[in-house]
Amino acid sequence: MPNIVMSWLLLPLFAVLPLTLNAAPANQAASAVLSATRQVEGVAESQVKTDLNSADALTLQQNLNGIGKAKAEAIVAYREAHGPFQSVDELLEIKGIGNALLERNRDRLVVE
Repeated sequence: MPNIVMSWLLLPLFAVLPLTLNAAPANQAASAVLSATRQVEGVAESQVKTDLNSADALTLQQNLNGIGKAKAEAIVAYREAHGPFQSVDELLEIKGIGNALLERNRDRLVVE
């Protein structure tokens, strides 16, 4: 009797086991594809350069990390008040933009 009970308990486990083993490689393959996609997106994002002298507030907001609507508008206002940027480091003159924010976005910025 105990053998019958034990076999009834283990039967569903052994019946489902091959299904989970077959599903694992598909999940790993999907995970690998997703990872590769993210790497390609990361390369594409890192190659996009935003020109501080020609970008509008919306472009700055979308392309730069940590730059919201207010800071993007402040960058455009500074450019209109003081003329074109001479270097990326000039962003430090704008209130709310510090060294950390500048360094986070330095590779995404260009002054032409």
